[in-house]
Amino acid sequence: MAAPRTRNRTFLGRLSLPERTFVADALRTETVGGLLLLLAAATALIWANIPALHSSYESVSGYRFGPAALGLDLSLRHWAADGLLAVFFFVAGIELKRELVAGDLRDPRAAVLPVVAALCGMATPAAVYALTSAAGDGSLAGWAVPTATDIAFALAVLAVIGTSLPSALRAFLLTLAVVDDLFAILIIAVFFTDRLNLAALAGALAGLAVFWVLLRKGVRGWYVYVPLALVIWGLMYNSGVHATVAGVAMGLMLRCHRHEGEEHSPGEHMEHLVRPLSAGLAVPLFALLSAGVVVSGGALGDVFTRPETLGVVLGLMIGKTVGIFGGTWLTVRFTRASLSEGLAWADVFAVASLAGIGFTVSLLIGELAFDGNPALTDEVKAAVLAGSLIAAVCATTLLKIRNAKYRALCAEEERDDDMDGVPDVYAANDPAFHLRMAESHEGKAAEHRRLAALGTATRGTPAGPGTARPAETRGN
Repeated sequence: MAAPRTRNRTFLGRLSLPERTFVADALRTETVGGLLLLLAAATALIWANIPALHSSYESVSGYRFGPAALGLDLSLRHWAADGLLAVFFFVAGIELKRELVAGDLRDPRAAVLPVVAALCGMATPAAVYALTSAAGDGSLAGWAVPTATDIAFALAVLAVIGTSLPSALRAFLLTLAVVDDLFAILIIAVFFTDRLNLAALAGALAGLAVFWVLLRKGVRGWYVYVPLALVIWGLMYNSGVHATVAGVAMGLMLRCHRHEGEEHSPGEHMEHLVRPLSAGLAVPLFALLSAGVVVSGGALGDVFTRPETLGVVLGLMIGKTVGIFGGTWLTVRFTRASLSEGLAWADVFAVASLAGIGFTVSLLIGELAFDGNPALTDEVKAAVLAGSLIAAVCATTLLKIRNAKYRALCAEEERDDDMDGVPDVYAANDPAFHLRMAESHEGKAAEHRRLAALGTATRGTPAGPGTARPAETRGN
């Protein structure tokens, strides 16, 4: 009889210590940025829906400036979508490069799970949108709108509800979003490029080649790279390919593995510098200039009755959850992996529902998909807001049910009894750790013996496990 197959890998297991430190730092910045993103989105909605202020919102977001001779006479809204989000995708490119060459995803066996989950989490919402829109004779142009996950918005929800999500689940969510961002930019580049200026595209590619050579030669100095990056961005914009592609391309070129003697690689250093600018300024400003849609009873009714907008809501709310959870379950099932101890499939489902919060990139794709139809663009934006809100409420409910378990897991992850700055779970195989703990326990035992002896001498009573307390200390 054949021996039963054994599960030889753990899914959502403990991160390595360097990876845990990196993820904690990255998520801390993204959480702050997410809170600013929520504030910016709320401000945009209030600003656009107060009748006396609505015209000023349109005037500000539509204000145009820039060198027309270079093809860059753009509105503030377009500067945010094409310029500021290039910074966001630059950071996403660095994140993906670091994960693939220095992070936990450098092992193909570890990479397959989040990649498959992310792909399923993009294909399923697209299919849900297509089916819903086709059933109602709607436009299929918005199929890509519900495919994106907004990590900053998701982390802001976690911060607001106060859940103690274990680091492995947070890292899974972050990796999903990074892979998601990469495929989102590919979708934008391939499906939303309707005209090409080959001369400008050749110039952008030549600029990227120069950027790569300078990096390989070890040339340093922001005064070299910032002007070059601006030139590349301007050429990419004029080529007809979405300008954010330039950002992710430059991010992927940075070296993210450390040479001997380096504390941080150039990519890690650059990410540390630029991430606060992306999370704290670029993305919130984009939200402020893009999320201001007029919301009324009739508009909300249209969201749930018009096939295009209903497809977006169902894609985010159902497609994302089913796609990520289903892709994860199938991958684990066929790779003979097992869930980490202390976690259950309900936790994966909750994180999958949290990934249904698609805000920044979904708004961007909505603008591109329905360019030339302002009314439908605004309705799709309202659908993105509605779908993201519903996903956030569902995820909050599911995560709160398990929050006591998460708190216990986080406390175990953070415990540092020997006070050396390294959580004890990472020192279980270190003899020095056990010697420090033995010394600590011996010191505590000696102190308890001293106190016991002092109590015996003071009270004049024998000290032992069966000794009764003096009458004056007993309860009635």
